[in-house]
Amino acid sequence: MNIIVCVKQIPDPETPAASFKVDEAAKKVIPAQGIAPVVNPYDPQATEAALRLNEADGGGKVTVISLGPDTARDAIKHALAMGADEGILITGPEFDGIDNFQTAKALGAAIQKLGGADLVLMGRAAADWDMGVVPTGVASILGVPVVTLAKAIEKTGGALKVERVLDDGFQSVEVNTPAVVSISNEFGEPRYPQLRQIMLAAKKTVQVWGAGDLGIADQLGAGNRDLTLEALYVPKVESNVEIIEGDSPEEKARNLAQKLRAAKLI
Repeated sequence: MNIIVCVKQIPDPETPAASFKVDEAAKKVIPAQGIAPVVNPYDPQATEAALRLNEADGGGKVTVISLGPDTARDAIKHALAMGADEGILITGPEFDGIDNFQTAKALGAAIQKLGGADLVLMGRAAADWDMGVVPTGVASILGVPVVTLAKAIEKTGGALKVERVLDDGFQSVEVNTPAVVSISNEFGEPRYPQLRQIMLAAKKTVQVWGAGDLGIADQLGAGNRDLTLEALYVPKVESNVEIIEGDSPEEKARNLAQKLRAAKLI
């Protein structure tokens, strides 16, 4: 199968809280000094799903697309080291401050520029915003069905059998290709690239496309956002703690009860 995998680079979720800062006026996250961004943790599962499908099918092609700054090449290179064949980076100042729907437009345009695919795979969501709407948006643009939160996927003839994750269990569905499928973290651990694969991936050329290459420059910018970002800030958490003293557990319990009664909580 011809499979396209969309990956994203995000701020490291393990960034210490003290190093995480937001420019509230610009409504942007300030990159933490000395902490490199990482591959969205849900995306290697999507790459793994693509590789397993083609291995089981006897061959195929896996192309990786990422939208972001030049450093997003690292996310592409990781997928190439896992075994993907080609990488494409969508970048440029026109993409600064775009919303999820404009992201879907850009990815959809890139997929169409590639001539489409039998299957488009993505992680269940980007861990920075955690909205999970891009897979559905891309499917709508391409005019193909979408299946979200897949924990297992296999090819059956000309269709795909997908097991989805629900709040209260699982659901098995069958979908014809071409289609878009988002892969959940329940899919399992992705393969870890070996040193030789990493070195080979470093030599692979990543194509770079801008908004002009995709023909969507007039669809970007703040005026074309469908989602209005009202505010972005680090919430302030305040807590008051009072230690209840007492010489015995019984006295502590009695003093606690008196405090709660005085506060009219009991």
